[in-house]
Amino acid sequence: MTEKKKSYSNAEKQKRYRDRQKDRGKKEMRGYLTPEAQNCYELIVDQTKWTDSVILSNAVRLTYAAYKNGQIGLLNSWLKKNEL
Repeated sequence: MTEKKKSYSNAEKQKRYRDRQKDRGKKEMRGYLTPEAQNCYELIVDQTKWTDSVILSNAVRLTYAAYKNGQIGLLNSWLKKNEL
């Protein structure tokens, strides 16, 4: 006799996925990109083939590194000067 697997709705699958990610110590973050940031995002994806998660994780880590090294002002002024 074969057992029938329970079929999950799409919402249940998404919840199970989010729960697994939380169990792995990951946190979901959401936001909207400006048109300038969207252009940067597309260039990063084209060059690196990174996923959204990797891009976001690296962006947060790089921003933190700039902050810890006293370079956040320099980074901010560069972004403004280069209209990014």
